[in-house]
Formats: sequence, structure tokens, C-alpha cells
Amino acid sequence: MTASRPAQGPATSAGEPLRVETLPTLPGLGSLYARGAAASGRIAAGRAMPGLPVIGQGRSEVEGEAAPLTLPDVAYRVTGVPTADLAHHLHDYQRLLHEPVTDVLPAGYLHVLAFPLATAVMVRGDFPLPLLGMVHLANAVELRGPVVAGDLLEVRAWAEHLRPHKRGVQVDLVAEVRRQADPGAGPVWRGVSTYLAKGFHLPWSDEAEAPRDEAADAEDRAPAGTWTPPLPTGRWALGPGTGRAYGAVSGDRNPIHLSALSAKAFGFPRAIAHGMYTAARALADVGHARGDAYRWTVEFASPVLLPGTVDVAVTPDDDGFAYVGWNGGRRRQHFRGTVTPL
Repeated sequence: MTASRPAQGPATSAGEPLRVETLPTLPGLGSLYARGAAASGRIAAGRAMPGLPVIGQGRSEVEGEAAPLTLPDVAYRVTGVPTADLAHHLHDYQRLLHEPVTDVLPAGYLHVLAFPLATAVMVRGDFPLPLLGMVHLANAVELRGPVVAGDLLEVRAWAEHLRPHKRGVQVDLVAEVRRQADPGAGPVWRGVSTYLAKGFHLPWSDEAEAPRDEAADAEDRAPAGTWTPPLPTGRWALGPGTGRAYGAVSGDRNPIHLSALSAKAFGFPRAIAHGMYTAARALADVGHARGDAYRWTVEFASPVLLPGTVDVAVTPDDDGFAYVGWNGGRRRQHFRGTVTPL
């Protein structure tokens, strides 16, 4: 691992450039989840027993005062990421997500490619929030042109914008993909994943992002059947193995997605679909009208239990397309988002 401080690039909330650490290869999610479980345990122990040395690093030197939460001042980078040998894996992803089978990497596939590097940031010893129990709230992605199998890529990832949420704190994990042959052009793909860590605290300030509006919260808590859905344009029948299938192509084998038995250990009645599976499946439903460059957003609401049926509506709007997915029987939203051609 080598380190440098660039003149331009990712920066801290104070505007200081992050240290860029270059890793030899993209890490594997399996080992990262093991590290994340250990780190989550240390964070929990530190919050429960702040007086213990090493474990109790969640307190400041002022007795009883919680130490400020700070994000690592580092961005990870991996250069020379090959894609020429990804054709079989790419086509498996495209068939699963109902994308056309081509040599063009969809925006959701680039998320799969970059996600392990972002996860590596979250399992660092100086990352202040536990990986286990983080709630995936939203994603915002920009694809600025086609990436094809055979392109040599550079991937970067870092954490930023730690801010209050009325149920805890939220943080953005940013990942970027560049074509190594054209580094001066900037990222061809950029994804921001927003997560919530419940039970943590940050003081509110004028710069802090306001919490979600009460009307939206009321909608999420509304009794079944009170939300009026649009006319569906599609219906997905998701089998019990959907989570395992997406886990196989994404590497994200979180137990909550794999089986009813493993999901129950984490408080779910059945396995739940990956959020990015549902978002990428909706992106595929938009189809070729999205073009080669587009902005793609998603907000997650109630999880999709497996097996299950999801009604989906993709509708044109002034800028592009809006989509929403819901449980047709309970009329409860699962996700909503937009796809805007650039």
C-alpha cells in the first residue's frame, strides 16, 4: 500500500484533500465482512464499556463526554482494474437483472465492481460506525458515458458528509470509476450510497441536512392500503433464491439475503432482496430510453421479502423517468427513484 496527498481530488468536510492510499487489487467482500463484524463488535463494546482501555475509545478525555465522530481522512484507490475477462460474469449479471446481454457495463454492474472498495473504507479501524446494522437509505449515480468490457479502469472510494439524522447519523460512501486511458476526463461513473447508523449522535447545525419531512415519514408508517399506487407497468415474481442469485454475481452474501433461517437471526421474518438488486432491476425496466449517459437515483423504504411479488411503475416525467415499486396487496412502497438522461 502506498500513500500520497493529491493536489486535487476527494476532500474532507473541511475542504482538506484526503490522503490517497493505493491498494494492489480490489478486495474481496468475504474477508471484508469478517473484518466488519469484528470492528462492529469493538465499536459496540466501546460504547457499552467506555472506561476500558483500547475498547473504550468512544469517549473523549473529558470524563463522560462522547468523543466526536470523525471519518477517515483517506480515499482508497486501485489502478489497472481489468475488465477484459469479465464477459461471462457481466452476462450473468445482465441476465439476472433483465439487462440486454452486451459488452457494455450497466451502471448497476459498475456499482458491484466498486462496492468492495467502499466497504473496505467502512471496515477500517478508524471508521466510527459499525458495518453491521447499517441501514441503506439511498443511492445517487451518474454514468457519463459507456464503459465496455476491455476498458482498463481506476476505482476510488471514500466516506464523506457525516451528518445528523433524527434516528442516528447518516454518511455517504462515494465511489468513482475512471478510464485509465483517459484520467484527465474525470470519473465516467460516480456513485453515492447513503447509510444510516442508528443510535449515534451528532449535534445539529445550520449546515446539517434536515431530516426527512414528516409527510414522507407518515407515508412510510401508514397502515397497509392507505397509499394509492399508480397503474403498474410491470410485476416481478421474485423466488426464494433471488438473494442468493444476486449475492453470487455481486459478492454481497449478507445473511439477511440468503435464507429465511439466516435472515431470522437478524430480525427478519424471511430473506429480503438486496436493495441494489431492486434498484438495478428498475433501471433495466426503463430500457434503452435512458441512453448511454444518465443520472440514476433510488430511495429505499420497506424491504422486499422473499419470495414475493413487486408491482412496478415506470412513468415519463419532465426530465426523464420516475419509477416506484410496491407491495400490491399491502400497498406499501419498497423503493422509488428517477432516471434522467444526461
